[in-house]
Amino acid sequence: MISIKNLLSIFLLVSLFVACGTNSSNKGDAYYNEGQYKEAIVAYASYLENRPNNVKVLYSKGRAHEELKDFKRAEESFKHALKLDSKNTQILLSLSNLYHNNDKPELALMYADNAVSVSGAPALAYFLKARSMHKLGNVKEALREYNTAIKMSPKNGQAYYYRGMLYAVTDNIGNACKDFKVAIKNDFEPAKESIKKYCR
Repeated sequence: MISIKNLLSIFLLVSLFVACGTNSSNKGDAYYNEGQYKEAIVAYASYLENRPNNVKVLYSKGRAHEELKDFKRAEESFKHALKLDSKNTQILLSLSNLYHNNDKPELALMYADNAVSVSGAPALAYFLKARSMHKLGNVKEALREYNTAIKMSPKNGQAYYYRGMLYAVTDNIGNACKDFKVAIKNDFEPAKESIKKYCR
């Protein structure tokens, strides 16, 4: 099963931020990659003492805080980085995901929408926008964004699953079951329970 967090991580692995990094911030990155998030934060903070506006390190520090469930400090680091680079898709998506996970769909939608507005926005931006709209009960708009996310990334089982759930709650069971089957085919295991519940 691939969660939103894992989808975000996959996206970030091919992003500019994790491509190389500066030598002086590699210590923090090394700790982060080993799952030593407290040590990573200390290393990033030390680096930022002399370079307080380094977007990559601010962002990485935010991700380390997020891993430790320190959402307030993660938010602070992400927002600081975003002030310095307001069109950075990775930061916008991380903020959207952070608010989504903390049940703040209005804020999640705002940052996902900003990510979508950036030229070349990835499928994940549309998926997070759809999830926010779904939570807010905006069915028609959510369906449109799920459709876009799936068109851009046709092997995203999670997008099929949530589109299927949207179909299910609007009594479009035929399309819901089709989406659940595709979700399972693409390794999103929770769809199996939905098949049992809706597709008899």
